[in-house]
Amino acid sequence: MANETTPRIRAIQPAYQIRMLSDEQLEQFRDATLTILEEVGIQCPSEKALRIFAEHGGEVDFDSEIVKLPPDVVLEAMSHAPRFYTMGARDPDFDLTLDGTCTYCATDGCGTETIDFVTRERRTSVKDDVAKMARVTDYMPSMAFYWPMVSAQDHGATAPLHEIEASFANTVKHVQTETLMGEKAARYGVEMARVIAGDVETMRQRPPLSSLVCTIAPLAQDKGGIESALVFAGAGLPVGFMSMATAGSTSPATTAGTLAVADAEMVSAMVLMQMAHPGAPVYHSMMPGIMHPRTGDFLGGDGEAGLFYPLGVELAHMWGVPTLAGIGTEAPALGWGSGMGMTASILMCALCGADTASGLGLRETCTLLYPEALVLDCESCEDALLYSKKLEFDSEDFALDVVKAVGPRGHFLAQPHTREHMRKWELSELVNQPDSEGGYRDPVEVAREKTAWILENHRPQPLEEDQQAELTRILQAAEGELDG
Repeated sequence: MANETTPRIRAIQPAYQIRMLSDEQLEQFRDATLTILEEVGIQCPSEKALRIFAEHGGEVDFDSEIVKLPPDVVLEAMSHAPRFYTMGARDPDFDLTLDGTCTYCATDGCGTETIDFVTRERRTSVKDDVAKMARVTDYMPSMAFYWPMVSAQDHGATAPLHEIEASFANTVKHVQTETLMGEKAARYGVEMARVIAGDVETMRQRPPLSSLVCTIAPLAQDKGGIESALVFAGAGLPVGFMSMATAGSTSPATTAGTLAVADAEMVSAMVLMQMAHPGAPVYHSMMPGIMHPRTGDFLGGDGEAGLFYPLGVELAHMWGVPTLAGIGTEAPALGWGSGMGMTASILMCALCGADTASGLGLRETCTLLYPEALVLDCESCEDALLYSKKLEFDSEDFALDVVKAVGPRGHFLAQPHTREHMRKWELSELVNQPDSEGGYRDPVEVAREKTAWILENHRPQPLEEDQQAELTRILQAAEGELDG
């Protein structure tokens, strides 16, 4: 049964869809990716991964750690990847069924600093910040699952495991980690997921934890990331791969060239998962950016870079796997710049069929947390939901009898029909809130108040005592092994 204090998830369920790439263009992208994998290859500094590639038809140079993959090897491996599956939650009522009908949105993750909610000072993030933002996420219906938004830098080598524990303890929703690196740490993460699921079979059917691993642009894998991914895939936990290739520096200075390089990175990793564990749930996450031509900064979601996200959705589906789409725009702080284009980004990805999407709540290229930013960004999710829903009208909506009763130069204020339907309007809780002086309040201030209310009043369904005890035991064991 759903926790009464946690609002239901409001997924974006578009009534219509769009296509940005034709079948011919998708074929061009597929051919480009296959050419890169066959003729250029991927660098993979993991002997375990290299041996798996070699055993399944990859051409491996163990000295250079370069893997080249013939097209037939890629296509055969990818044929085993499931297009649809479930991302489970601690509470079954919050399970996410990836069936192609809707888009589930999530927080951004892995920030390193936060604006302290009380002192407003900028500081290094800690585990308590992870826990607090999990509670805010638990309350927000636009957020379907939770990336730990910042890192638990007060816990050393076991920080990723502490982030998972703080997340499970403070939200009933699905948790997705992007910091769990290395085989040993990943095994502890799988054990924590089993505790939440209850048993191994339930964990495979309704995995409460998934992992996201970033590739290294251009055309390389991270040893710790790829080996942790193999552990997750073997346990049946979804694992995805994200490329943040940067046009002009770590990828070609063209949209098509950047997409092809980024796609090759992710496909090579998904191929490895299917070679090792056929049928393992995987996903594709296209999040490149462009290099600012004057500063060298990474720009994600702004200008031409905004095309990468919805186009990545279509490439993921071309390969027959779900996608974690990038959403949002780059901005240094809160305010007009941070909201500009957010709704459009979410809407475009949803209309292209994104299964999941993330990128909400952080600033400064996903490194800085303003606690109230998540509440602000959720407004964009609500707008995208409104613009994508099916429109239906009946005689009550056309209100012809009311129009006749009012007539020319009348008004509709006194009509019962007006009072009844005004009450159904879904108005923003942040924007256009009247102040005491006849104007309107600053939405950032309103968002800050709402965040404070959530942190003070919302209490997510707690973990069972035995679950909390088991998670604590796992953390202690990990600290003894990984921090030593």
